[in-house]
Amino acid sequence: QVQVAESGGGLVQAGGTLRLSCVASGSIFSLATMGWYRQTPGKGRDLVASITSGGRLNYADSVKGRFTVSIDIAKNTVFLQMNSLQFEDTAVYYCHVEATPTGSRFVFAYWGQGTQVTVSS
Repeated sequence: QVQVAESGGGLVQAGGTLRLSCVASGSIFSLATMGWYRQTPGKGRDLVASITSGGRLNYADSVKGRFTVSIDIAKNTVFLQMNSLQFEDTAVYYCHVEATPTGSRFVFAYWGQGTQVTVSS
């Protein structure tokens, strides 16, 4: 079983910074991709940023130049550095992990519980 846990959300003023962390733990054979999605009330969950184990990056257009995703493969940890935060960045941020659990040949997707990010204008 694979567990995913986020940390680092909170309340920040517009223009401020926050750093989110996410750790994947449990019986992990290999990691494929780690990343972040966000969701606001009444809307779907949208990709914010992701990074593969090989370092391939993907960002939503709305966060390019402001957010940076990075990964520590040895620690199964992904980070999201969020700078120049805007009111529109307010959302619940979910960590998303694609990994192969020990004993399996397949890649599965796992989600964290989510962490609230609130940006005050």
